[in-house]
Amino acid sequence: MQQLPFFKFGLFLGFLILFTACSPLEKEIQKKPNILLIFADDQRADALGVAANPYIKTPHIDELANRGTRFINSYVMGGHHGAICAPSRAMLLSGKSLFHVYDRLDGVETLPHYLSTLGYETFATGKWHNGASSFEANFQQGNQIMLGGMSDHFKVPLRNLDQNQKLGAPQKDGFSTDLFADAALEYLDQYKTSDRKNPFFCYIAFTAPHDPRSPAPEYADAYGENEIPLPPNFASLHPFRFDNFNVRDETLAPWPRSPKDIQSSLAEYYALIQHIDDRVGDLIARLKKHDLFDNTLIIYAADNGLAIGSHGLLGKQNLYEHSTKVPLIISGPGIPKDKTSNALVYLFDLFPTLVDYLELPMPEQIDGKSLMKLIKGEENQVRSSLYTAYRNTVRAVRDQDWKLIRYPQIDVSQLYHLKEDPHEINNLAENPNYDSKVNELMSLLNKHRLATDDTINLNPKHIQSKEYDYRTLIQKLDPWQPSYIIEKYFPKGTKR
Repeated sequence: MQQLPFFKFGLFLGFLILFTACSPLEKEIQKKPNILLIFADDQRADALGVAANPYIKTPHIDELANRGTRFINSYVMGGHHGAICAPSRAMLLSGKSLFHVYDRLDGVETLPHYLSTLGYETFATGKWHNGASSFEANFQQGNQIMLGGMSDHFKVPLRNLDQNQKLGAPQKDGFSTDLFADAALEYLDQYKTSDRKNPFFCYIAFTAPHDPRSPAPEYADAYGENEIPLPPNFASLHPFRFDNFNVRDETLAPWPRSPKDIQSSLAEYYALIQHIDDRVGDLIARLKKHDLFDNTLIIYAADNGLAIGSHGLLGKQNLYEHSTKVPLIISGPGIPKDKTSNALVYLFDLFPTLVDYLELPMPEQIDGKSLMKLIKGEENQVRSSLYTAYRNTVRAVRDQDWKLIRYPQIDVSQLYHLKEDPHEINNLAENPNYDSKVNELMSLLNKHRLATDDTINLNPKHIQSKEYDYRTLIQKLDPWQPSYIIEKYFPKGTKR
């Protein structure tokens, strides 16, 4: 073979080095922290020990809060149908508000995809409620993926992402929380043995504590049925009808709600959360074992809250605090420890917050706001009020102290002084002394409606009745509820 002259060989080698060397941005990305995003399903903000709840055992999540920053006024914006988790996840991953993304992610820039274009390695496991094609387009790796909104925790239909970036046929096996945690642990083990050239973004979407509230056997007796007290705003019936009370969540226990049923449901609910907490502990231990913990940002959040007896409701299809407020904890390198913020934030603020934290270029058309100045203590708020929505039937607005919930179709308003009445028990809207406050917040609510491109008609011509007879409500349970759950809550039987 003819040899290249020395100077030509040197020129060739130089070009080879030039083209194979990392760009400055790639080198910078390689130094960035890993990101572990843990997302629970239907977890209320107050269902954590660190949230001054002495009845639930969540030591590992509490420790994340102690080692980081916890936002006590974090909200999901709401939803346009009963499955709030779908739009919630779309908002979280896109950084867009409800009326700019709804629950569609096809063709929408997402956090994992954006990070992957800048050099991050992306992996996901667990629930994906936004369509198979959007998952395939947004993650490089995926194992134990559940498409859809829910399943039997003991028979989860799981798919893996193959080498062609396609999700395979579903297989059923094991208990949901363990399946997803184990998939993430396996990914961390694989990452440990890789060259670790690029940081990872690992997304774990648990399906607990979403119903069926059927804990794994080792957690079935974690809480006694009379151990958890009723919520302060417990009611046997909601005082008026504002939407479809036959929506699936509201059919999981009989009307009127009984203290026994609610306490039993809470015991099951807390057990499911305790199981998640134990697996969070396993994830933290694995990060430490692989020398990844000190350089990994850990986020714990949930897609929406839940009523479970509060205000006579069971589900999340309402705009009370228990259903729209969610946990949000950020812990890791550069995050102040043992810090609590009462700023009003949305879940979809996470996308711009992480981009800002990583000092990366900010994508266009992001509705969320970076929380980094809050985290650093440079600001006390990123917005003075926030807006929530459910279908075309309810809208709410709140500032630091006050909250107005408006039901235009039935011409009902609720005004709560959250500073003194955090459980929304004393409705002040019908007190003439608060007319000016109602008008002030109605004006603010309308400003948010316009700013968010919400098309709801706040002044319908025909007012519907708010009266209802609970005895006419159909209790038809879905096929995912185990037989023993049905027999427990409906011993006299029900339609199915």
